[in-house]
Amino acid sequence: MTNKIMFNGFSGFKTIEYLRNHINEIPKEKGVYLIISQKNDPQFIDESIGGHFKDRNPSVSKIELEENWVSNEPIIYIGQAGGKSSSATLFSRLKQYFNFGLGKPVGHWGGRYIWQLNKSNELIVAWKVTSEDSDLVETDLILEFKEKYGKRPFANLRK
Repeated sequence: MTNKIMFNGFSGFKTIEYLRNHINEIPKEKGVYLIISQKNDPQFIDESIGGHFKDRNPSVSKIELEENWVSNEPIIYIGQAGGKSSSATLFSRLKQYFNFGLGKPVGHWGGRYIWQLNKSNELIVAWKVTSEDSDLVETDLILEFKEKYGKRPFANLRK
């Protein structure tokens, strides 16, 4: 399992499928969230199930997905809601993210690689409410991850 510090203070730990049906369990506060895979042997699908935002296809090659996969690490994406210049909450941000994964053309382009994982609805979501700038908390978590593994989590494409 991953560094226990990464999970410190996080709650939720529910599947995307569960949370889509129980969306009100997600806090309406700012914070950070993790997308977690229970499998170390991912199966990638050819076409993303994610929405085509501004007519852009979110799909990438399986080779690119394989190159970004971090073996033996369950955290595959670290996201945030409500940074300095945003009024987003974990609830609104994750709802938008889940809708993107349902093929809707919403503007949650970050983390899009997860929608090319077979059975992405089985991925786990955990969150942490924070009074700190969530963008800085997210950056710190990604830096901690990069120090341990030498690269960003699988679906984080920047920072």
